[in-house]
Amino acid sequence: MIRPSRDEDAPGLITLVTACWAEYPGCILDVDGENPDLRRFASYCAGRGGAAWTAERDGEVVGFAGVVRLGDEGGWQLKRLYVAGTLRGSGLARTLLATAEAYAATHGAPSLVLWTDTRFDRAHRFYERQGYVRMGALHVLDDLSRSLEFRYAKPLGAVAVERLDAGGAASAEDRLAEILVACVDAGAAVQFLPPLAPERARAYWRGVSTEVAMGRTILLAAWSGGEMAGTVQVGLDTPPSQPHRAEVRKLLVMPGVRRRGIGRALMLRAEVEAVRAGRRLLTLDTRAGDLAEPLYRGLGWRDAGRIPGGSLDADGTAHDTVFFWKPTSPDTAPAPPRP
Repeated sequence: MIRPSRDEDAPGLITLVTACWAEYPGCILDVDGENPDLRRFASYCAGRGGAAWTAERDGEVVGFAGVVRLGDEGGWQLKRLYVAGTLRGSGLARTLLATAEAYAATHGAPSLVLWTDTRFDRAHRFYERQGYVRMGALHVLDDLSRSLEFRYAKPLGAVAVERLDAGGAASAEDRLAEILVACVDAGAAVQFLPPLAPERARAYWRGVSTEVAMGRTILLAAWSGGEMAGTVQVGLDTPPSQPHRAEVRKLLVMPGVRRRGIGRALMLRAEVEAVRAGRRLLTLDTRAGDLAEPLYRGLGWRDAGRIPGGSLDADGTAHDTVFFWKPTSPDTAPAPPRP
């Protein structure tokens, strides 16, 4: 049973957190000195504009979670999520998290952030499966456990696009691989042919994470309804003679959520990030007749020509490759050729 938390749950919450922390050497729970919110967790969350929930089984606390507002900046934070070891994999953690996300979204939260100890690798995998990615710097705590914490975040709105740093790219590799495999299987023209093995897809994204870390690629991810649903890249690794140019690559949107403005949002954000990187001219190429071609044209991309039979599909059929270009500002557009 999941119900609203009560301050009287404190002994059960403390017992549960103590057991979870005991699985990780060096993690010391000092309730009164460093975690006093556990004494009155329901009141703590309510006092910060949020709420908390407790899961019980046979009268024993087996899980809990809470959300709080973050001051006046409009942000929301997941404040603790713990489940008894015997119930991991049962779906209880997902249910508690979904409850917290729904509450925050209903109360206007554009996204949800959380902090998790760098040692809690099992929790990291769980959050990544639920659409969270690492964003921002490590949080260094001056506590008995000498904790370092990762910051994870997840947009909750209809469509949201975020730029991923190297840590975010690495934490999103599994989900990005799922998106790539699904799009290739659906016929996307992105240089891979179906069937695409998941491990090969993950290897590709590991390479992208490295490119992001080296500053050669900007990686954007899009969420729809709280689920990562699309991605696009802006390649900055251009020749020395083309420091003003960037290449837009691998626009991918999960087949089941197309026609919701995700691709458009990704492309518009790609232009913004290119401008921030000082790039005045964008290029891309796609298979003639691909689903994205009307999108590019509708966003003002200009046809630069094509290579007949420039790409092959899975059965060996040849398709033309179409090249597009776009200035990032009308002021930077090259003059049209004279007749």
